[in-house]
Amino acid sequence: MVLDALARLTEERVDHRFKGLPPDAAGLTVGELGAQRRNLFTGGFTTPVLALSAERLEHNLAALETYAERHGLAFAPHGKTSMAPQLFQRQIERGAWGITLAVPHQARVARAYGIRRIFLANELVDAAALRWVAAEQDADPAFRFVCYVDSVRGVELMDAALTASGASRPVDVVVELGAGEGARTGVRTEAECAAVADAVAGARTLRLVGVAGYEGEVPGADPERVRAWLRRLVALAVDFDKAGRFAGLDEIVVSAGGSAWFDAVADVFAEVPELSAPVLKLLRSGAYVSHDDGHYERLTPFNRVPREGGLEPAFRLWTQVVSRPTAEQAFTNAGKRDAAYDLDLPVAKVVRRDGAERPATGIEVTGLSDQHAWLRTSGEADLEVGDWVGLGLSHPCTSFDKWVLIPVAEADGTVVDYIRTFF
Repeated sequence: MVLDALARLTEERVDHRFKGLPPDAAGLTVGELGAQRRNLFTGGFTTPVLALSAERLEHNLAALETYAERHGLAFAPHGKTSMAPQLFQRQIERGAWGITLAVPHQARVARAYGIRRIFLANELVDAAALRWVAAEQDADPAFRFVCYVDSVRGVELMDAALTASGASRPVDVVVELGAGEGARTGVRTEAECAAVADAVAGARTLRLVGVAGYEGEVPGADPERVRAWLRRLVALAVDFDKAGRFAGLDEIVVSAGGSAWFDAVADVFAEVPELSAPVLKLLRSGAYVSHDDGHYERLTPFNRVPREGGLEPAFRLWTQVVSRPTAEQAFTNAGKRDAAYDLDLPVAKVVRRDGAERPATGIEVTGLSDQHAWLRTSGEADLEVGDWVGLGLSHPCTSFDKWVLIPVAEADGTVVDYIRTFF
């Protein structure tokens, strides 16, 4: 089923919906275009075009697989980063337990492409979505679905919707411990966590299987504060277990871990004591798959533990100089519609002219319009109208979502695959 669904992606026809692809490829299937192994720079691609590095993508997939194995962690990478079933499959092949998602649409995409285990890092109170979850569980005994609960009211809404749907299998839930006052979602105190757990125990359609949260929302996050919150999360699991809240389970879920503090998660989860059932220590980092040239380049835990490995920025947005009005200014034809800009502006990395590539010395992106990047150029900059400028991007989650079909190119420009996204 999985391979069949993924194979059907290659049957889609290339046309005007897919920006950056060669105009003369219109009418070909994605598979036929892929078989041609065109070159990104000479094969008719138009600018702007976003590309993934084949080599760096593979490096990043391997890096987190190795890290999780080394630290005894299960891994459910956050799929909202890419919303790309082909990458989900590669992550599963690299040992991922399942895929983390955030909203019902994302879960439906994952199921359409055969993902058997979904961790929804949100409380789910939408009755229509809960009916869908119940139907999926009833139709497929192998399907595992886990989601947050963070309020008694939420538990009541879930139970009512699932009861009305006639669900035959309970939905597994984990109590979300909030990261602190002023943080995002999650229960704020241990006493409130117990009240939510009591509500779950009283709901016929729900089963409490663990605790979870997101350490990236800890106010004033630093190593000490993050580890302190993670120890609260572990202590909550221990207290729940002592109270018999996990009786009868085959495993207990303890989950955390974004892309900025997975080293702290690994350290603290190594301290989890023996409980009444084996503990599934579930890491959920997602941005690692492409990494970036900005936000996560600065925040990655591998900066703190370089001996453990490292990640490489896999995205490059290729854009073309369309105006050079003064010696200090230039404009390329990619803007907010094409590049992530919510955390940092793109960074000029390389310039290509006549097949030769060189560093983008003396070139700085100072702003973005809808379809233009504003470049400031110094006397060092050798830049002409028609040059291709390769931009590094910050924040993978808002890079993937602007592109429906993304070429995957080897170092010499040979395009070896196309990644389809579903946002």
